[in-house]
Amino acid sequence: METSYKTVVMKPVDHVAVALIDIPAGAKVKVTNGDHTIEIELKDSIRFGHKFAIKPIEEGEDILKYGEVIGMAVRSITVGEHVHVHNLEGKRGRGDKISVK
Repeated sequence: METSYKTVVMKPVDHVAVALIDIPAGAKVKVTNGDHTIEIELKDSIRFGHKFAIKPIEEGEDILKYGEVIGMAVRSITVGEHVHVHNLEGKRGRGDKISVK
């Protein structure tokens, strides 16, 4: 059984970590964010390359990954929850989100 799961968090402001291997639901994952390490119990299975919340994210809040806004939460997201299209609305490349003057 895996006891050390690999993840990446690039910036201390990030709301999410990225799984560098598949991680099962219920796993306790140590995540280093800036100068501190936290342990998070995953609510969902997280596949390689997918994101999970390392901080609570409120509905309507911008979600940060690698220090950049990747979208907005369409509902509140708890720590350890998978962050993907079911609870994140992308903002990049959306013509309907650009104001034209």
